[in-house]
Amino acid sequence: MTQVPVFTAEQVRIAEAPLLAAEQPLMARAAAALADVVRRMFQDGQGDSDAPAGAPQPIATAHARHLLVLAGSGNNGGDALYAAAHLAEEVDVDVLTVGVRVHEAGLASALGAGARRVEIPAVREAAGDYDLILDGILGIGATDLDLRGSAREAVEALLPAVRAGRSRVIAVDLPSGLHPDTGDSGSHVLPASVTVTFGAVKAGLVTGRGPELAGELVLADIGLGPELDGFVPVGEASVSRVVTG
Repeated sequence: MTQVPVFTAEQVRIAEAPLLAAEQPLMARAAAALADVVRRMFQDGQGDSDAPAGAPQPIATAHARHLLVLAGSGNNGGDALYAAAHLAEEVDVDVLTVGVRVHEAGLASALGAGARRVEIPAVREAAGDYDLILDGILGIGATDLDLRGSAREAVEALLPAVRAGRSRVIAVDLPSGLHPDTGDSGSHVLPASVTVTFGAVKAGLVTGRGPELAGELVLADIGLGPELDGFVPVGEASVSRVVTG
């Protein structure tokens, strides 16, 4: 385990701003790191003896590896879609868009790589067949923690398989419906086995319901370090590993 500082969502947003203004590829870095974690969890364990202690455990499966991507309207949805594009030639990838809009370029990239777009009825039917679920519904900018519409329907359909251990969830930056600062949560949240958090660990992941819902924490270094140096951390967290996108 590695000890790292914890920051608020606002501190992270301020740190990101100059990099985004300079057109640094933060989303591409986040997606690459996310895809790396998914690959490691899909490994059958062979040839992975050098995996660090505390790294997300691999999934051993005798059938086709099946990934569901839940893509919301914001940047987390874009991160998940670009990660799907990295993975679609390696595993079966279904994409369910659950926001009022979608990251069009990310969706095109995922579908172009071989991912399949699905709707709620198909997700209900296949709910127990997904080995991994990428939760990219909401991000740190969400003000309403209660999921609605197709996002809520998807979570309700998937929760039984997740709770039974048939499917595992990787949260994109933080579990959707978890407040990034307080750790409060909405009524419908997919509990994650692993949360891949970008740039810095957010305070809500280690307080309130954060530890219960976030699972293992993996920090994706997307280049915010120099910008975050000017802030006083609000705490400290243990992460299983740090990956670079």
